[in-house]
Amino acid sequence: MSNAAEQTNPKMIPTGEATAILPVEDRTPITIIGTEAIRNGFDSTCVQQAINTRRCPGVSKLVINPDAHAGYGAPIGSVLVSPSHIYPGPVGVDVKCSMSLLQLDLAGEAVDDRKTRRAMIEAICERIPTGPGGGSRSVRKGRRIGADDARMAVVEGASPAVCRAVGVPEEWAKRCEDSAHVGHDGSADALMDRLSRLEQAGLFAHLDEKLQQLGSYGGGNHFGECELVQISDDPRRKQVAEAFGLKDGHIAFLSHCGSRGFGNILATNQFAKLAALFTKWDTPFPSGDKHLVYAPLGTGEANLYLDDMALGANFATVNHMLINALILEAVQEVIPGTTGRLIYFISHNIARQEVVDNQLAWVHRKGATRAFPAGHYALKDTPFAETGHPILLPGNPTQGSVVMVAEEGAQKSCYSVNHGAGRAMGRKAAIRALDQQQVNREMDDADILSNCRNYPKDEAPKAYKDFTEVLRSVELAGLASTVARLKARFVVKDASGADD
Repeated sequence: MSNAAEQTNPKMIPTGEATAILPVEDRTPITIIGTEAIRNGFDSTCVQQAINTRRCPGVSKLVINPDAHAGYGAPIGSVLVSPSHIYPGPVGVDVKCSMSLLQLDLAGEAVDDRKTRRAMIEAICERIPTGPGGGSRSVRKGRRIGADDARMAVVEGASPAVCRAVGVPEEWAKRCEDSAHVGHDGSADALMDRLSRLEQAGLFAHLDEKLQQLGSYGGGNHFGECELVQISDDPRRKQVAEAFGLKDGHIAFLSHCGSRGFGNILATNQFAKLAALFTKWDTPFPSGDKHLVYAPLGTGEANLYLDDMALGANFATVNHMLINALILEAVQEVIPGTTGRLIYFISHNIARQEVVDNQLAWVHRKGATRAFPAGHYALKDTPFAETGHPILLPGNPTQGSVVMVAEEGAQKSCYSVNHGAGRAMGRKAAIRALDQQQVNREMDDADILSNCRNYPKDEAPKAYKDFTEVLRSVELAGLASTVARLKARFVVKDASGADD
């Protein structure tokens, strides 16, 4: 990575037990969320990427969360605010990569038996494909979505018509951070026109094949995880957890995935097109990094990006809705009569228009999660106006995951928190350094099953940061509070590479 504007990294200046600022010449400082232990763990590439990003045109604020690590252009685990520019990099190539949580009415004891868990894993894998391909036709009981319905899904998101067409309860749409995204002009028609033009231009050689990935997990860090819900004993937090619909001592299902190959094609095409324009116009890349390309709002380039981002985001939304419907169907096959309800669906790779410091701006969250507390204007007329919305944070299977709720202090981080634990080791480094037998043993000792003969080393708990210290950072900074912990009982992941 070239850093034409590289400077000597200044020291982070603590402002609290879990907050600091990182000075940047001629700019307001970067806000850092993290204890001293977390801050000391940021590698030099991550810090330099943060500085490069803060110096980009039109950027008014930048926040680095405790899970931050080096990415492409902007660090993963960052929040970029701009009232004047849109940046594809601080959204990423997996547009609207997200988390969702399905609460089941099953008591925890229902999955104590390993045979029951194995049966559930098999039933899920018969319905939900995993891995880079992962089309619904590749599994025996996958739900086939017709071409017209799939196109309607990427244009309308989880609209009532789409929910009915794909077999998802319509009320689940009320439990989405955003159930539908519109085009740059505020209409779905712009998205229909954009999709048609993309097809005519030949961007999607196999569009129907990509749309058949609706209802599938991807590879890498995408997963489905059966959880035991453990609600906090604190009276206030317990009240919030119950208001969310969580059931103590019962089973829930946590899912992590995004817009799959469809969103990836849209995002990588935008990177290539903007980079080509920068070269054509002899416009320098910010800090010499082509992954920090941008488009000023109101330009044709910005409008096309916003349309493509919305198409990918709608895919991700319906993908999650369909996954949860298939999870419930699979569990019902093993334990007939099981019921379930969606707790929440929340993204961590998206740009959204929000009011920041009394100014309308695009808030780019790259590996960062929205955190609106009770009473926030954006939660008006939602089920979470009086509590704040659920924040779904995955840790790792052995340390568990959590459900949080935002506090008023989240304002200091542009109403955002980390999206999980964050990587401590790169994938190649983890594969080289970790012992496969030890990784498998760690899962066995915790009585966590998976669909993999060998649990992927690059996804092993030790490849990630200490989730306890990450959570400690969030709570000490006053951003959010834990209302429930999620203890993994089994995991479904892409097993193709792990079994080689």
